[in-house]
Amino acid sequence: MFIQQLYTNCLSEAAYYIESNGEAAILDPLRDIEPYLSLSKKRNTTIKYIFETHFHADFVSGHIDLAKVTGAPIIYGPGAKPSYHVHNAKDGERFILGKISIEAIHTPGHTLESTCYLLRDENDKTHAIFTGDTLFVGDVGRPDLSSGNLGREELADILYNTIQQKILPLADDIIVYPAHGPGSSCGKSLGPNTFSTIGQEKQNNYALQPQDRNTFIKAVTDGLTDAPKYFSVNAHINQKGYSDLQDLKKQGLQALDINSFKKWVAEDAIILDTRHATIFTQGFVPGSISIGLEGRFAEWAGNILSFDKNIILVTEPGKEEESLIRLARVGFEKIQGYLQGGFETYRNAGEKIDMIIDIEADELAMDIPHDPQLLVVDVRREAEFNNGHIKNAMNLPLHLMIDPALLANFEDQQNLYIHCAGGYRSVTAASLLKLQGINNIRNVLGGWDKIKLEDNIKQVKEAVMLN
Repeated sequence: MFIQQLYTNCLSEAAYYIESNGEAAILDPLRDIEPYLSLSKKRNTTIKYIFETHFHADFVSGHIDLAKVTGAPIIYGPGAKPSYHVHNAKDGERFILGKISIEAIHTPGHTLESTCYLLRDENDKTHAIFTGDTLFVGDVGRPDLSSGNLGREELADILYNTIQQKILPLADDIIVYPAHGPGSSCGKSLGPNTFSTIGQEKQNNYALQPQDRNTFIKAVTDGLTDAPKYFSVNAHINQKGYSDLQDLKKQGLQALDINSFKKWVAEDAIILDTRHATIFTQGFVPGSISIGLEGRFAEWAGNILSFDKNIILVTEPGKEEESLIRLARVGFEKIQGYLQGGFETYRNAGEKIDMIIDIEADELAMDIPHDPQLLVVDVRREAEFNNGHIKNAMNLPLHLMIDPALLANFEDQQNLYIHCAGGYRSVTAASLLKLQGINNIRNVLGGWDKIKLEDNIKQVKEAVMLN
């Protein structure tokens, strides 16, 4: 028996390769299926099953393309009704894989079709459970996604039954392999690890502690923020199906010369620049949105960009395919090509370019007392802001900046100093402000991580509030 977790950091997503005696199963694959095919080829196995724990909301699964290539059936739990052919496992149904077996355990609550898969080893002993978004390390799946007309309290009520009847009776030594790790928006407060055991979760997970139904419902629903806007889009795609990734590559990896690129710009295509944030600020195509590959790229693209508009790419040369694949993972299919040669081609052609001024944190500290028109715009999330921020700063979280009405309140004479936690989100925010014609902008390098250093706090004296 062999199990490998294939973890994708920028989405906090875990897919799994499970193998026994020359047969393999893939569980919750991402849209780009090559890693699973390569691993199967390397280990000389046949992919026999493709298991899906539920209709994912935070990424587009690769199950359809993988089934086309391998001929393996797609297996969902009870109640899943996609627009393509699948095998709906019955609660308790077992699937033989080499010398081991995998049992479907219907675990509704995160979504109605959510199903975990319990693995028994060669001796029929329970070894591991693949929990999808039902159970995480330190948390459970949020009960407010993709379940028709049911409210979060109703789903939490169903999840309570699942925990009591399906999860808590499991043996303590069973390994827990969830679909997500820290940073995922599919739960409230996922722990730092990407696997655990049932015993550890019984001891440490707030949702698995002895508690009555009402206490549980309150615990799992309190503090839930709005789901990212792309979640509903991705859940719908996973139910209805999607274009073949190879077809997307043929379309989206077209090299555009300057004239072709400018034609798409004239047709109001989104100009997405995926270069590193610190490179973007030094020069970019006017009207570009910066979302660098070095951060949680796909997640921020899903939160900020429109799925209905065409996209053209400006990338570091050699990063065109990676940019497309990571966009496709969250459902973007209207990518129309990339600027051949990248930004340097645009600059060398003598086209007008734009820039964003970068400043160090100590420069901000020196400017605060002397510039009455200075406004600090903190684009971190509210919880981050509440843990410490510059006095009188405006908190405008990045995910809210897609609303032009919120950006229309800035006055022309204001000098905006933008920062986030470390410098990634602030550049995206600055590019969105530029897109709205706001140009009096300074990007604070290093963000709050640098601002809160003792020397900088001393320089601004009462200008910084730490909670």
